[in-house]
Amino acid sequence: MQLNKEKIHKGDTIVIASHNQGKINEFKTLLSAYKLKIITSSDLGIEDIEESGRTFQENALIKVKSIPDDFIGISDDSGLCVSNLDDRPGIYSSRFQKECGGWFNAMKKIFDEVKRKKPFNSSARFLCSLSIKFKNKSIYSYEGEVKGRLVWPPKGDNGFGYDPFFVPDGSQKTFAEMVHCRKILIDHRSVALQKLITEHLTGN
Repeated sequence: MQLNKEKIHKGDTIVIASHNQGKINEFKTLLSAYKLKIITSSDLGIEDIEESGRTFQENALIKVKSIPDDFIGISDDSGLCVSNLDDRPGIYSSRFQKECGGWFNAMKKIFDEVKRKKPFNSSARFLCSLSIKFKNKSIYSYEGEVKGRLVWPPKGDNGFGYDPFFVPDGSQKTFAEMVHCRKILIDHRSVALQKLITEHLTGN
């Protein structure tokens, strides 16, 4: 076990290895208290990376390794895992919506398939694997999970992706019905990022 993990300090530049604006905005909000300079892959001219991994963690590692070694990079891969569908769409969550022609069509197709399964079980979870790479090439990964259930029809205009038809345990609202600044404090990305913050952010 490595006890003295690398630290992020106030004023450091962090590159978010993503082209997903919704995800980037969440990272910026969650890290706003730490006075960091946040830039993205696009700012460095890095194009979208093919996510060829077989797990969320493998995909997060592929993306964070695309960031040049003279920067601290953060990446994540996340998705919706539906219990009755053997955890699909999982790592293919984003690609699946593209194949379906958009998020609404993807949600409808998922829910229709769930309804055909007997007995009916709408339980699902969002998973996130988050990786950070330091300038010395050290890489650390952290996991986040939020359990809940799917509902139909989708509800709410906040959030993005599959948020409108996912209700987290302990709530009656979908992620997309919640005030966005509160939702991102309890979602799967936040759970993983809080672990990273605890290990690597000094606050000075």
